[in-house]
Amino acid sequence: MPAVRQDAWTQEEDLLLSDIVLRHIREGSTQLRAFEEAGKRMNRTAAACGFRWNSYVRKQYASEIEAAKKERKERKQLVRDSGRAPAEEGQQTEATLFDAIRILQQLAEKSRHESGQLSASRRGTEEWKSKYEALLQKYLEEKEKHEQLQKEYSALLSIMEKARQLSEQD
Repeated sequence: MPAVRQDAWTQEEDLLLSDIVLRHIREGSTQLRAFEEAGKRMNRTAAACGFRWNSYVRKQYASEIEAAKKERKERKQLVRDSGRAPAEEGQQTEATLFDAIRILQQLAEKSRHESGQLSASRRGTEEWKSKYEALLQKYLEEKEKHEQLQKEYSALLSIMEKARQLSEQD
């Protein structure tokens, strides 16, 4: 069995973890089962997945968690109203077209929001890059001036040493 990963979490892993946990919430399963599934898929322990979810990822998905809980409640109500027996915990239930549309709309909204953040981040990066390049240019100019002054200083010391030697010979 390969060793369990202990390296840093990537954005892709955070996204996968959130997808798995939200799906389990929608389906009425437990978070523990979600963490176990995520751990198997990412070669991490369920405990590591649970810690990551509770310490970092969950905070970024508050509205999605509420929507998943609402969807779970609506599904349970649909099951009660239709007279079907409730699904086993963790068993996938049928998603309605309405559910699929709502989920896609949520994903599209999240994508638009993240795209806007990415654009702002790129603008900020370009701004910092131009500041860095300007400072680097200034540094190189000052470095060149310093080197020139060092050469002139060394030449002056050499001249003074020769003058001292000449004065001693007289």
